[in-house]
Amino acid sequence: MCLLDRVLAWDAQRIQCRARSHREADNPLRAHGRLGAVCGIEYAAQAMAVHGAVLAPAGAPARAGYLISVRGTRLLVARLDDVAADLMIEAECVTRGGNQILYNFSVGAAGQLLLTGRAAVVLDADKLAAGDAA
Repeated sequence: MCLLDRVLAWDAQRIQCRARSHREADNPLRAHGRLGAVCGIEYAAQAMAVHGAVLAPAGAPARAGYLISVRGTRLLVARLDDVAADLMIEAECVTRGGNQILYNFSVGAAGQLLLTGRAAVVLDADKLAAGDAA
């Protein structure tokens, strides 16, 4: 499932993406005929995954990332499917160490902030459990 339409900008610390899938009736995150604002966390998580991909060295194997914690989330609207404008998703790397990354994220539309939060990602968790992580 890919919810993002376009990467608008990125550098070593941040990524900005755009999405319009929140308006689609067949959005896989819809429940009971609506797309709740909390689903914006998935949009942000996908932006973080793309950020990891664009930063990876050429030819390097993909590293699986797992969202392990979301904190400080503020939902400023109840739902996303009634937002007419495209979503603008931003994720900024706050800290990176070993297999863990901490991001601040926000989702907005037409200059209005819709949700914000902080997410922790662990890379290659299956290798960590097995004691094989580098």
